[in-house]
Amino acid sequence: MRIGAEPPPRLDKALARDVPEAAALSRTRLARLIADGAVRLNGAPATDPKAKVAEGDIVEITVEQAAETHIGAEDIALDVVYEDDDLIVINKPAGMVVHPAPGSPGGTLVNALLHHCGDTLSGVGGEKRPGIVHRIDKDTSGLLVVAKSDRAHHGLAAQFEKHTVDRAYLAICHGVPDQADPRLQGVRGVSFEPGGVMKITTHLARHKTDRQKQAVLFQGGRHAVTRVRLLERFGQPPVAALVECRLETGRTHQIRVHMAHTGHGLIGDPVYGGRRKLSEKALPPKAVAAARAFPRQALHAAVLGFEHPVSGDALRFEAELPADFAGLLAALRG
Repeated sequence: MRIGAEPPPRLDKALARDVPEAAALSRTRLARLIADGAVRLNGAPATDPKAKVAEGDIVEITVEQAAETHIGAEDIALDVVYEDDDLIVINKPAGMVVHPAPGSPGGTLVNALLHHCGDTLSGVGGEKRPGIVHRIDKDTSGLLVVAKSDRAHHGLAAQFEKHTVDRAYLAICHGVPDQADPRLQGVRGVSFEPGGVMKITTHLARHKTDRQKQAVLFQGGRHAVTRVRLLERFGQPPVAALVECRLETGRTHQIRVHMAHTGHGLIGDPVYGGRRKLSEKALPPKAVAAARAFPRQALHAAVLGFEHPVSGDALRFEAELPADFAGLLAALRG
């Protein structure tokens, strides 16, 4: 490729501007290629990202063909909401892990996608596999978008990084997160926006003693913002609620740990829900029994909206409530 007119003064920035879009090379990938000696400037190796460039300079980039993944394909049924040559949207059931890990080597969404997609997969990172750009917890149900091509992977990743993806979750929590509750006014990181929307702003990081958990911090960690809208109350007096949670950021366990921080942990959450039980005086026995027996956090990724990374079309998907979540709602409504 040839460096265009009036280029940025350094190699990495010039490449980020001038590399053809069809090459699907992100800034991070270009930086790695420069460091690995895969870039030549006017015939000579260029390993310094700050190397000076000028209009008309010739740059050669060597990109190895993606290798076959070591992860095995498995014939697992998928609820496909949308699919084209570049991406696929899945309605993930509760209980399915997204990516293989030491505790879950198989039976994951990635194993299923490798079987479903065959050879039509992204090679980002040097390995042919589905492009996982975001995840939802094993026991959370709902919508997930996965890249099949390199250009879709980079485009989707950029949208998640800029927080422009629309993600709405439905959750059933203990108590009622109501702006009128004076207790919430004193919870650090909690504020209210017009319409009674509760905004939770904290930092999140791994728990110091339990590495499987996330903890709320106000210094260090990663910035996290969740907005919560109250939809429905259950009980007399109200002891539980249906809420809509919208993610501005997407940190591990973000909704679960944020709701617990406000004192409104999710029903069924074994990690952050505590041992809190619903009052038998406020709800019918069947509702209390259904809540106690609910086997997972009551959390469902109901809405997913984003710009198609290749066509630019606005896409928006909704996933109906799974049977277990709908059954719990019906019991709470009595």
